[in-house]
Amino acid sequence: MDLKLTPVGMPTSVRPNAGVRPAGSASPLGASGGFAGALKGALNEVSAAQKESTNLQREVQMENPKVSLEETMVAIQKAQIGFQATLHVRNRMVQAYTDIMNMQV
Repeated sequence: MDLKLTPVGMPTSVRPNAGVRPAGSASPLGASGGFAGALKGALNEVSAAQKESTNLQREVQMENPKVSLEETMVAIQKAQIGFQATLHVRNRMVQAYTDIMNMQV
C-alpha cells in the first residue's frame, strides 16, 4: 500500500498569474485530482487490501494448499495497518474542521 501524496504546487495567493488559466483547463489541479484524488486512491487501496485479506482468510479456512497461513497473516496485518492509518487521517481531518469552525473571524 502506498500512501504517498504528491505536491500540487504553490498556493494561488503566492503563484504568479494565478488568475490566468490556459484554455480548456477545467481545474487548477489538472489531472492529478489533488488531495481529494489522493485520498480516494488511498481509500481504494485500503479497501483492496481488506478484500484481499478476507479472500485469503476464506481460502485458508477452506484448506486451499496454494494459500499459506503466513501469507494470510501478513495480508491481515497490512489491512489492519491501512485501516488504522485511514482512521487517524479521518480523525485529524475532523479535528482540523472543528478547529476551523471554532476560529473567531
